[in-house]
Amino acid sequence: MMSREDFVSRFGGVFEHSPFIAERAYDAGQMPEPLTAAGVHASLTAVFRAASPQERLGVLSAHPDLAGRLAIAGELTEDSRKEQSGAGLDRLTPAEHARFTELNLAYVEKFGFPFIVAVKGLGKDDILSAFETRIGNGRDEEFATATAQVERIALLRLTTMLPEAE
Repeated sequence: MMSREDFVSRFGGVFEHSPFIAERAYDAGQMPEPLTAAGVHASLTAVFRAASPQERLGVLSAHPDLAGRLAIAGELTEDSRKEQSGAGLDRLTPAEHARFTELNLAYVEKFGFPFIVAVKGLGKDDILSAFETRIGNGRDEEFATATAQVERIALLRLTTMLPEAE
């Protein structure tokens, strides 16, 4: 059985900068052995969904803007850097970067948290299209969409971390 410290060290970043989720999941004792992406995801997601609305907002707010200042400064987490790079967000034209910046600012102003999308398998045009569509949503709908995207990102991260049991 993995120690709490090792578990939190390994899985504390699955939900961006939110180790409390891994801590609570471990403390709840709901970690089925062997650890699989699906099993750990189910446990972490249950904690995320049980968190207060303010805590879930904190998780959303911990996510970086897409193609934003942290990316430019090279200050993304390794997972976020790989995800954004894989979608081509590190290779935007100046006009595309200006559009992302404009949308990021408008989105945060409207909703109070950054635009979040699981970028794996998407290109920059897909992401811009989703951005432009979702900015028209109401706050409750967008909060639900963003939290679902956070859960998808967590699953994608876990799938690379943990092979499924044989």
